[in-house]
Amino acid sequence: MNYKLIATDLDDTLLDAEGRISKEDKEAIIKVQEKGIKYVLASGRPTFAMKHLATELQLEKFQSFLISFNGAVIYDVANKKTVFEDSLTSQDAHRLYDFAKENSCEIITYLEDTIVSEGYNEFIQVELDITKMPLIQVANFKHSIQENVIKCILLAAPEHLAVMEEKLKEKYGSLYSIARSKPFFLEVTRKGIDKGETLKRLCTLLNISLDESIAVGDSYNDITMLEAAGVAIAVENAKEAVKDVADFITLSNTENGTKHFIEKFIL
Repeated sequence: MNYKLIATDLDDTLLDAEGRISKEDKEAIIKVQEKGIKYVLASGRPTFAMKHLATELQLEKFQSFLISFNGAVIYDVANKKTVFEDSLTSQDAHRLYDFAKENSCEIITYLEDTIVSEGYNEFIQVELDITKMPLIQVANFKHSIQENVIKCILLAAPEHLAVMEEKLKEKYGSLYSIARSKPFFLEVTRKGIDKGETLKRLCTLLNISLDESIAVGDSYNDITMLEAAGVAIAVENAKEAVKDVADFITLSNTENGTKHFIEKFIL
């Protein structure tokens, strides 16, 4: 197969625990792009928190794209513009806030290039560390969110959040796309917005068949993307549910798993 696009998750897939790309993986990604293959970064991260990685991988030079906010945004790196965006309403954010408070979870959202929350816990700090975005702690979440927001995240200890995930899906699964990106992050976007659907949108935009695409991931929010792509790849450290839908399991994110699958499928 002549593959034309590779979409990869970032945290725990391409990046190590310190958020770095290995020299070996980076060199393999550049070689892929020199062959004319689009290398797309697809993450739950906000666009702002992905741009430095796009620069590192020369995505502007090779005219590639970012899929950010768990599929709610497609960003054209070369032209520095958003080509697709879908948001939650402020009423959605308020509904999710009420659910979070009723169920002892924290909740965050994003305004411009800032993270907004009413409370704070260790899991919010993880998001701050990952994104390098400033936190605005507000006195009243609902009063502060009076416009559309791209997504919300509910945050709690993994055991509690797993229960809340099922409860949220049962109550609001008809309204929202709901998936965990980390054991303590429950991502919520508008219904029909996920990495898989947005990979389909991007392939249509680029006139690329899904059969000509490869998707790589490690966590639950990557499953729709792996199911949509022509070839589904899980890193060795992926959740078992992700491995179950994968066509191929590459090495882990700390063992140059990206270079490994590129050499097998492309080079």
